Amino acid sequence: MRVTGPSWLSRRTTRSWSHRGLPDRSSNRDTGAVTDDLASRLNVEVPHSARVWNYWLGGKDNFAPDRAVGDQVKAVFPEIVDAARQTRAFLGRAVTFLAAEQGVRQFLDVGTGLPTVDNTHEVAQRVAPTAKIVYVDNDPLVLSHARALLTSTDEGVTTYIDKDLKDARAVIAEARRTLDFSQPIALMMLGVMGHVESPAEARDVVRGLVAELPSGSFLAMSDGTATSERVIESHRQYNESGAVPYHLRSVEDFTAFFDGLALVEPGIVPIPEWRPADDTKIVVDGYAGVARKP
Repeated sequence: MRVTGPSWLSRRTTRSWSHRGLPDRSSNRDTGAVTDDLASRLNVEVPHSARVWNYWLGGKDNFAPDRAVGDQVKAVFPEIVDAARQTRAFLGRAVTFLAAEQGVRQFLDVGTGLPTVDNTHEVAQRVAPTAKIVYVDNDPLVLSHARALLTSTDEGVTTYIDKDLKDARAVIAEARRTLDFSQPIALMMLGVMGHVESPAEARDVVRGLVAELPSGSFLAMSDGTATSERVIESHRQYNESGAVPYHLRSVEDFTAFFDGLALVEPGIVPIPEWRPADDTKIVVDGYAGVARKP
């Protein structure tokens, strides 16, 4: 749920992953029509995973139904707040590692979520001002915040495309308008794959995207895992709240996303343990990993 949120209730939102209609900067669509389209898609009467995650992170982009289910989940699993913060921290560490240590200058961030501090483009361009970032999401609330996301250094590029993550061909086709697919690309998929119910289908989605990346590219992922009874129960209640369900993975299913790739040390580990900034010991029900495509 990276509600960009990242998160495993995620940065992703009422996102049944059928991207809607805010265009990128190259679009000729009428602004008024876009506004009307977004308004017709937004529903503030039911919980929304990106807004719930935003609430856990202390943000203001949420409504009463989001806060209600957020409090319900916290009552069962109070560590969800730590999970949200740790997912954000992992994003920062992973992007910094990729940009500073691996020299990656292109990022494809699938499942953008709501903007908050230290988004992918901010972290990457802090290291490398020329970095190019393409965000992908299909949620109306996220689209309504796209103007905030579409900021960049003068030397770099930040753009946003409205596509369904399950349509790898369409995602890649749009990303090619900004990214150079002859050079390494970091595919970021944080707290998003739980929106695909079937583990087999989820693996196919990730593999379909990775298959289009050039050699030397990276996959960075994190997600919630079914590693305690409390997190399982909290997600059961969340999924019954009326929001788009989010499906926890086993650690084995999460690990399978990286099949065929070369894992970066320390491998697939609990989120706080991936290259931590300090010795603080925090336990969360979620795993993370970064791997290179041979």
